[in-house]
Amino acid sequence: MIDRSSTPCNFSAQYTRRAILGSRSPIEDLSPLKSHSIFADMEDNCCSTQIIDGDGVYNVYGMENFMKKVKLGECGLSYAVVSIMGPQSSGKSTLLNHLFKTNFREMDTIKGRSQTTKGIWLARCVDIEPFTIVLDLEGSDGRERGQDDTAFERQSALFALAISDIVLINMWCHDIGREHAANKPLLKTVFQAMMRLFSPRKATLLFVIRDKTKTPMEKLEPILREDIQKIWDSVGKPHIHKDTSLSEFFNVEVVALPSFEEKEEQFKEQVASLRERFFHSIAPGGLAGDRRGVVPASGFSFSAQQIWKVIKENKDLDLPVHTVMVATVRCEEIANAKIASFIDNEEWHHIEEAVQNGIVPDFGKKLNSILDNCMTSFDMETEYFDDNVRTAKRHQLESKLLQFVQPAHRSLLAHLRSKTFEDFKWAFEKTLERGDGFSVAVRDCCQSFMFKFDEGCKDAAIKLANWDSSKVREKVLRDIEAHVTSVRTEKLSELMSLHEEKLNKALLEPVGALLDSATDDTWPAIRRLLQRHTKIVVRDFSSALSSFDIDQKTKEKMLAKLDEYARSVVESKVRVEAGMVLTRMMDRFSTLFNRDPDSIPRMWTGNEDIKEITKAARTASLKLLSNMAAIRLDEDLDNVEKTLSLALVDAPNSSTSNRGIQSSDALASSFWEDVPAARTLITPVQCKSLWRQFQRETDYTVTQARGAQASHRRNNSRLPPPWAIIAMFALGLNEFMTLLRNPLYLGIIFVAFLVGKALWVQLDIGGLFQNGFLAGLLALVTRFLPTVMNLLRRLAEEGHRPAAPNAQRIPEIDNRTSDNAVNGSNSVSSDASSNLTSSDGGAEYTSPERQRSE
Repeated sequence: MIDRSSTPCNFSAQYTRRAILGSRSPIEDLSPLKSHSIFADMEDNCCSTQIIDGDGVYNVYGMENFMKKVKLGECGLSYAVVSIMGPQSSGKSTLLNHLFKTNFREMDTIKGRSQTTKGIWLARCVDIEPFTIVLDLEGSDGRERGQDDTAFERQSALFALAISDIVLINMWCHDIGREHAANKPLLKTVFQAMMRLFSPRKATLLFVIRDKTKTPMEKLEPILREDIQKIWDSVGKPHIHKDTSLSEFFNVEVVALPSFEEKEEQFKEQVASLRERFFHSIAPGGLAGDRRGVVPASGFSFSAQQIWKVIKENKDLDLPVHTVMVATVRCEEIANAKIASFIDNEEWHHIEEAVQNGIVPDFGKKLNSILDNCMTSFDMETEYFDDNVRTAKRHQLESKLLQFVQPAHRSLLAHLRSKTFEDFKWAFEKTLERGDGFSVAVRDCCQSFMFKFDEGCKDAAIKLANWDSSKVREKVLRDIEAHVTSVRTEKLSELMSLHEEKLNKALLEPVGALLDSATDDTWPAIRRLLQRHTKIVVRDFSSALSSFDIDQKTKEKMLAKLDEYARSVVESKVRVEAGMVLTRMMDRFSTLFNRDPDSIPRMWTGNEDIKEITKAARTASLKLLSNMAAIRLDEDLDNVEKTLSLALVDAPNSSTSNRGIQSSDALASSFWEDVPAARTLITPVQCKSLWRQFQRETDYTVTQARGAQASHRRNNSRLPPPWAIIAMFALGLNEFMTLLRNPLYLGIIFVAFLVGKALWVQLDIGGLFQNGFLAGLLALVTRFLPTVMNLLRRLAEEGHRPAAPNAQRIPEIDNRTSDNAVNGSNSVSSDASSNLTSSDGGAEYTSPERQRSE
């Protein structure tokens, strides 16, 4: 067995091993006179290796090592295989060593004739183009194996015919023409082996006649060819090749060489001439035979191994099937190697890691370069294998490589989708902030960023894969459309809110003011106000909507919604005001009752007609109630005001009791005639209840006014009654005479009068008692002492000052007097805010004066 740990070209180690095993060493019989440098060159160049030992075991490791050493896998189809057959000890190894500069072991004639080559040896032919491999086969007809052990002889012959382009048949010249020559069994073995090859390729049989005699070649060659034909004819053939001629299977060439031992120089010269024929042997017209079905050099090792396996199993060798099988295995091995190289590629590792975190620039360019290198290398290494097999394996390689690439490609598209969407959102927002129209911004941004997305997809495209990015593109479009829809909804909502706010500002306060005015033109004015501002805001809103590129139907709906909102603003404001109608009525009554037409507070001097003033104020308040009883945004007429007037104002003044009953009955209802329930704010029953509360509250105010008038009359009455004057004169005559007799009393009385007058003016006693006796008395007690102290302080200050004109004091006193008079009148006419309490299902008004009196 071969020691697989040894290197095929390590000749010293092989020598020791072969000596132990009984086989030869490549250098055992080299002449000791040969220089070591020549020996080393031969060792380095030919790398002879035993690929099949004497027991028929194939040396896989040795064959693979040989291919690596000589770089056979790089040759493609540009290589030739030469093998040599012949009887044992016929000089085959010697011929090969001189012909191809190999270092096969040669027989040592001094030690006797014996078997030198065991099994099959392989070596590289030195300095021959194209790359040529030579096989040295074990000699036939050897006594070591015996006559009956011819199995290895047939197996080795079949092996040589299956892998060789040129087969050298080494034979002795003196065997030509002899019936039982040693070469005839060999030829028969060769021809029989050829029959076992299914669809064999045409090989060249080069008969090398050794130890040529004086007989001319013109005589020897015809005899040899005739013998070869006879052997061919005698070999049993399959039915399909029964009539097939020898020339269809072999190119027969004959060459003769002189004896190496007797004519060595001449032998070397003719061998050198023969060597020239092996140059360019595979070119058209070259020495090699039919090159059909040749196995590419990278698959030579596996092919030879499989051929030998089939031969050992004693099976017919189907060379076309074998070629396909070798192509399949080798292409698969090459494909696996390319996958491994791709997985180990550092650039691919960087891309794979980077694509997990974001977009990789030139992703497609970089990956296409890596994949192209893999596929180009695969194509180069499988160039000479079967096309169908190579194509199928190429597709498999593409598929497997793309399986590695596809996750990264998907990640890139996902990042591209995310980045496109985020960039779109940012740019879209900035475009809207710049003031561009919504539809223009959508169109421009969408076109721009979808173009960028498409460019990104092109940059990420893998040439080997026809991956469709349309689904990712559709997702991007859906994302953009969803975002645009969301922003459109938000912007439209903001736009609607903006215009609704405009309507609020334009309608709320004016509507409140118009309702507070309570005139016949209140509701027509509200309608005009609503129409005017609604028209303006709706026009602005319609103009703003034109930039959103929405359909007409949706636009009309939004405009109608805004129009309805304007009405709802007015209606809601009216409803709020209607909820405070009693307060509004009281405020209106108070304004009209306590102020004259010039809005000056009334002074109840006794000349005013309180009854007429009260009637006018209540009529105006009733007008306000009728205005707020129903919503009149449409120009429909109703009888609310007339009904209220008849029932609440005119009925008490009517002399006919039946008429009053009928008028009161008109308010005994929960709805108005000609007014829908949806437009009703205050029902007739509620109006009746509110009016009763209003009357109760205003009655107290009227009573206060009447009291103020009476008080004013009393205060302005300067002279006492005549009887009082007579009584005073009769009873006060003595005191009067006393004053005349003592003028000092008169001075004291005068001073007391001045002090009393000053206190009267300072305390404004007349004004204090206008609000009632008790209230005036309490105010007088509270203010009396501070006023007296203030007066004494001023008198003291006047006493210490030099004489000053009295003109400065008199206006001051007069001013205070007039101010106090005004304040007193204002206190009578001023009203505090009213309060609402629940009573009899309606709102009840209570004045602050009534609260105090109660």
